[in-house]
Parts: sequence; C-alpha cells; structure tokens
Amino acid sequence: MEINDLQRHLIIKDVIAQLIKNDEDVVMNLWEPLATQIISIVGEGGFNSLFLRTIYLNQATFPWLAVSLLSTQTNQQLMNLKMNLDKQAPAQLCEANSVLLITLTDILASLIGEPLTIRILQLAWGVELLTKAGMEFNDE
Repeated sequence: MEINDLQRHLIIKDVIAQLIKNDEDVVMNLWEPLATQIISIVGEGGFNSLFLRTIYLNQATFPWLAVSLLSTQTNQQLMNLKMNLDKQAPAQLCEANSVLLITLTDILASLIGEPLTIRILQLAWGVELLTKAGMEFNDE
C-alpha cells in the first residue's frame, strides 16, 4: 500500500500518542533516530536546515519554542527542544510534537518524495512501531 501525506500525518499522530500514553520520551524515541537517518543522507547541516525551518514555521503557534538559532549541533538543538517540550502539559506536548514532525516530514517529502520519506521513517522508528500505528508495508 502506498502511503500519502494525510496517512503519514495520521501515523505520526498515532505514534506520538502511543509514546506519550506509555510515558516514553518522544524526543529520544522519535526525533533522535529521525535526525540520525536524515543526517546519514544530507549531513548535519542539512538536518539542521530542515529542523530550523520547521521551528521557524511553527513559532507563531508555539511561541515557547525557543530553540537557539546559534547552535549548529543537532544534539544541542534536540536537547533544547526536549527542555521546552518537557515544560508543556501532555496535550500541548502531543500537539507540538505532532505539528513539528508533520511539518518536518512535509518539507522532507516535498524535497525527496513521499516514498523515500516513508522509508526514512521506517528506518528511524522501526517497522514494528509504525505497524502498531496502522502503517502497512509491502514485502520489497
């Protein structure tokens, strides 16, 4: 089954809801593995550009997203994101993570296409987690 952007959005929301329900760290379980996969393709500078664009596009919705634009270290940016997210109520935490990950993957999909974006999510988050969220995979 080919996944479209709306299905990807729903899957991201589902994965985040599962992690928050199980009191698991979303940054560690989703953001860090995704960053690792994207960095392996476009380098740290490429990921940082995607990440900072994502933050910029969503700062009006989430003004508390005070990620330092001076940091060029991915781990520092993700640590800042985690610190900001940890200060939020669970509903806000879930919503912010969903919007940010959807925005980042939308940008990525516009650059490299939906199939490759889905493949990166598979590699980053694992087929098992995505299958629990409703994503179906073809044996390829």
